[in-house]
Amino acid sequence: MDVDTLIDQSLQDAVAVISANPCPSRLAEALRYTVFPGGARVRPKLVLAVASACSDTLPVLAPSAAVAVEFLHCASLVQDDLRCFDDAQTRRGKPSVHVAFDERLAILASDALIVAAFDAVAANSLADAQRRLNMTCMLSRQVGAVHGITAGQAWECEEVIDTDAYHRAKTGSLFAAATQAGAVAAGADMTPWARTGECIGAAYQIADDLHDVLGCESQIGKPVNVDATHGRPNAVAELGAAAAVSKLKGLIEEVIDTIPDCKNAERFVKTVRHEADRFFPKEIARSAA
Repeated sequence: MDVDTLIDQSLQDAVAVISANPCPSRLAEALRYTVFPGGARVRPKLVLAVASACSDTLPVLAPSAAVAVEFLHCASLVQDDLRCFDDAQTRRGKPSVHVAFDERLAILASDALIVAAFDAVAANSLADAQRRLNMTCMLSRQVGAVHGITAGQAWECEEVIDTDAYHRAKTGSLFAAATQAGAVAAGADMTPWARTGECIGAAYQIADDLHDVLGCESQIGKPVNVDATHGRPNAVAELGAAAAVSKLKGLIEEVIDTIPDCKNAERFVKTVRHEADRFFPKEIARSAA
């Protein structure tokens, strides 16, 4: 089974569990709407790529970890789009969850996905208990109020935003969670993989900033100029487009340099370069040159 099919099937199975009767019908519909159809599924792919880099066979906990990370990502998108934050009308090329349903169901769907993320890991009885515990503890930190995505969202409520802390928490933490989750699933040391995930997150953030300033809503499937509208930090606004593109290229190479020693490092390098090529804003980069 190829990676895309494995991720989609794992998500389908997990959503079927959390939306089954007697789950209220509109909440069940909102949960399915939130997760499907997905975006590029970069984070769950990263979980599986690290797990495969650290092991010759895909660990039994890896698909569950991929589901957990994607559930947390989807939940964070729902919260980010709410009227009290970005008030975004679209996401992934369709009406955002609070527009398609309402704010009550959007908040509840987000809550349900966060809880389900941890259950996806804990309920995998085929996986080693210590690995499940380590995974749960790591994920809780990466979504928490100190360094996690909750902290990242909360920075938007501050009068003065610490740009580095904001981007590291809002974007970097979940990428770090993805790389570390893959390592934990394979029984490898997750500590050195955090830096790899953070670098990927930093690169992804700059690519997102470029799309926000210079992109087209119809192409990226979400509103543009959001950072300027809300007075938030943006690499293009701070550095200029050409310098932001240059920094993005440098970060992609830094990602390669941070990859820990593992059984299948070359395979992981190919995956990183492939995904970087997918999210690198080529047209924008050419216009900024």
